Amino acid sequence: MILVALPNQLPYSRFGFTASKRIGKAVTRNRARRRMREAVRLRMKEIKPGWDLVFIARKPIVHATFQEIQAATEQLLAQADLLNPSVSDAVPAQSS
Repeated sequence: MILVALPNQLPYSRFGFTASKRIGKAVTRNRARRRMREAVRLRMKEIKPGWDLVFIARKPIVHATFQEIQAATEQLLAQADLLNPSVSDAVPAQSS
């Protein structure tokens, strides 16, 4: 996967997902986009606001597991410094 990021001067981030015909036929491309979208949706609260992000699928995504797609998404976002500190780190544990 490839990540293209540009600041957008808005209080929220926008996301785009693409898969070219090199990935495969329509069913394969749609599946790749759905899996990328879900991987980002699960990390939405951790992504810094104010960015336009485009995720571009590459051929290996066809055989990748969802866990591999999640790991690649996290790595790309961390590499671009677009992840906020983890929400679980910021909230102290409550004692009973």
